[in-house]
Amino acid sequence: MALEVTSLTGEEINTVLPALARLRIVVFHDWPYLYDGSLEYEEKYLAKLAAAPGAVCIIARDGEEIVGASTAAPMIEHADEFAEPFEKAGFDLDQIFYCGESVLLKSHRGHGLGHAFFDGREAHARKLGGFTHSTFCRVVRPDDHPLKPADYVPLDGFWKKRGYAPVDGLVATYDWKDIDQPDETSHAMQFWMKPLSIPT
Repeated sequence: MALEVTSLTGEEINTVLPALARLRIVVFHDWPYLYDGSLEYEEKYLAKLAAAPGAVCIIARDGEEIVGASTAAPMIEHADEFAEPFEKAGFDLDQIFYCGESVLLKSHRGHGLGHAFFDGREAHARKLGGFTHSTFCRVVRPDDHPLKPADYVPLDGFWKKRGYAPVDGLVATYDWKDIDQPDETSHAMQFWMKPLSIPT
């Protein structure tokens, strides 16, 4: 593998949006997201992200192919979706940097790209300045869900090694259509946080 990781900002992000939309559809189809999405929605979502001040996209390429990506932006740019739980918990949205979704093809996992994605996003947050915490969220699924793979290993251990921990009560909801459902349903999203003063 000839893996290369780069950080894109501003107009640079727009150059990879179509490839990133397709990648997200493929990766999020699997457990635990089970996402039955559309390219049209993904392209709109990513275009909004790309236009957000302070946004960054960490891209992993194997040769010319984009095999993974990770997005992030100041939390204040996501206030509509996530403001309520953070405000109830007493956090200042201006000081929170939101690490969005990471997507990586199965064929390229286990080569350190997960760390590279977090390294790139946290470094970008520190470069921007003014942020006290980095955060991300994960979908909450029941252990007895019928589509949960028997060999699934959650990423909790990896995230904890990065210095993140779940915050009690810091939960948002987000709607999407699961692959085994006829319509959109609400999903609980648990936030994990890390003080940016803690290096990894």
